[in-house]
Amino acid sequence: MSSARTPRPAPRLSRTPAPSGRGRSRGFAAVLIVLYGILALAATGRASYELTTKFAEAPLPYSLSLLAAITYLAVTILLVRGGGASRTALLLCCAELAGIVAVGSLTHLAPGLFPDSTVWSDFGAGYGYVPLILPVVAILYLSRQRRRAGAPPGAAA
Repeated sequence: MSSARTPRPAPRLSRTPAPSGRGRSRGFAAVLIVLYGILALAATGRASYELTTKFAEAPLPYSLSLLAAITYLAVTILLVRGGGASRTALLLCCAELAGIVAVGSLTHLAPGLFPDSTVWSDFGAGYGYVPLILPVVAILYLSRQRRRAGAPPGAAA
C-alpha cells in the first residue's frame, strides 16, 4: 500500500462578480423616473387647463402649478440622463422641496393668497402627499449615489 495521496484539485473560484447593488440602484432610479414622469404629466395637464380656462380667477396658484409641472419634467429628464446630471437633479429636488414647504405653509398661514389649490397646496394633499415625499426620497437617493461615486457633497459632478 502506498501512503502517497493524490492531490485534490484546487477549488474553483466563481467568475461571477459579487453583487454591487448597482442593479438595485438603477431599478430604484427607474421607479423615481416613473413617479416623476407621472407627476409631470398630471401637473402639466392641470396647469394647462387652469391657465387656459380660468387664469384670471387665481393667477398665483395656477402659475405655481405650472412651476411644479416644469420642475417635475426637469427632474424626470435629469434622472433619465443620470451621471453628471445627478448634481443638478439633487439641487432641483432641494428647490422643489423648499417650494412645497413654502407653498404648503402659505396655504395654511395665508389662505387668501390661494383661492384655488395648486399641486403643492397643503403639502401636496391633493396628490396623496406624493409631492412632499418624493423629493425627500429623491434627495436621499441622489445623495447616496454621490457618496458611492466618491464625490464630496458640494463637488461638481
